[in-house]
Amino acid sequence: MNDVTQFSAGLSVLEISYILASILFILGLKMLSHPLTARRGNFLAAIGMTMAIAATLLFHEKDGMPIGNIGWIIGAMAVGTVIGWVIAVKVKMTAMPQLVSFFNGMGGAAAALISMMEFPHVSPELMMKSGMANGHVLAILLGLVIGSVSWAGSMIAFGKLDGWIGDLRVKAMKYVNLTILAFIIGFVVFIMTRDVAASAELTHLIIILFVVAVAYGVLFVMPIGGADMPVVISLLNSFTGVAAAMGGFLYNNQAMLTGGILVGSAGTILTVLMCKAMNRSLLNVIIGVFGGGGAAATSAAGSIKEITVSDAAVLLSYSKKVVIVPGYGLAVAQAQHICHELDKLLEEKGVEVKYAIHPVAGRMPGHMNVLLAEADVPYEQLIESDEINPDMPNTDVIVVIGANDVVNPAAEDDPSSPIYGMPIVRAREAKNIIVMKRGMGKGYAAIENMLFFNDKTRMLFGDAKSTLQALVGEVKEL
Repeated sequence: MNDVTQFSAGLSVLEISYILASILFILGLKMLSHPLTARRGNFLAAIGMTMAIAATLLFHEKDGMPIGNIGWIIGAMAVGTVIGWVIAVKVKMTAMPQLVSFFNGMGGAAAALISMMEFPHVSPELMMKSGMANGHVLAILLGLVIGSVSWAGSMIAFGKLDGWIGDLRVKAMKYVNLTILAFIIGFVVFIMTRDVAASAELTHLIIILFVVAVAYGVLFVMPIGGADMPVVISLLNSFTGVAAAMGGFLYNNQAMLTGGILVGSAGTILTVLMCKAMNRSLLNVIIGVFGGGGAAATSAAGSIKEITVSDAAVLLSYSKKVVIVPGYGLAVAQAQHICHELDKLLEEKGVEVKYAIHPVAGRMPGHMNVLLAEADVPYEQLIESDEINPDMPNTDVIVVIGANDVVNPAAEDDPSSPIYGMPIVRAREAKNIIVMKRGMGKGYAAIENMLFFNDKTRMLFGDAKSTLQALVGEVKEL
């Protein structure tokens, strides 16, 4: 009787711990919606995850037996914690998109491994009752497919973001991907309709499903153009969340289920919103034809015109309205703090300064928001591109810092461009345009930017950080 009482008490503690962890996940996600509370939200979510792990190790039982191999589990957790901590501390801001993609891929891989390990051990009682056609097997198969696609796709995204994997643009790719996707769905149905005494008899089919899912994950990300990579990362993140939720179903783990649902739903909503903002189709993301067609025109008519730091300082200081467009180059130079110093100096002179934030500026969703929040730029100064575009004709100076594709007129003018149809910051409508770049190199989409040859554009060449420091010095003297 005492054993039954202790087991019931332990189970109650476990369930309560999962509920508390789920509440902390929800609160943490809510706080992540604003830069001022994001750090605290991340901390609360981490506490929830720690609580869920500790409760599982201490109170989870199966068939009346506690979890075994605790030493190995804690040892693996310790090794993983040290590796993750070192990577997170040492990673540069410019490599943050790669880190996000890598960590997301690891989550997908973990979900896929859980499914591969659990499939041969489906309960014999369940097999006798309903065969392979049951919710438990479906959760395993979905976790395997989605987790494998997320892992493989995230690793390809990592390589593309890091610059050692290029695009694979083949016109027939969408049909290839649709065929593979149809095969995966059909194969899942095929497995679930097998009449076998034990799931272990179909292990070879699971391996085939895993290989095909990995191939699909690779092929659906390979054609994605650079300007569209943030949307794909968001989609892959949602995949990992859904795969984790499948694990929650398998283990009846409410915390794992809640966390997976939150990540999956939030990632899906973000993907849909970004697709809408980018004027893209979600179907095209899934089948891997996101990012437009052929190459854009590479020849540019006209010549570029430069501006000195002194002249730029005068132009900015005597303007009424200035808009700054941050891009990946700002992150590379780690110039967000000095950029914020410049905008404060201009505001002291009575200049209204705003930041135009494009949905896919940088290499991951919200990249520029994170970058500028690190420099304590007030959230109210960050304006989405579609909201600030109507005011462009009234903008005295627009300063483009390390951004390229998100201000490229080819998105509106050139149907052959890979970024055609993508909404942009309409920098060319401003009265004056200053573009800060190291040189005349092309952006991540590797296409020419006709904005640089606009009559209103003046190029300010040099490293963004050193150029901004010189600009701050000149503004202070005026």
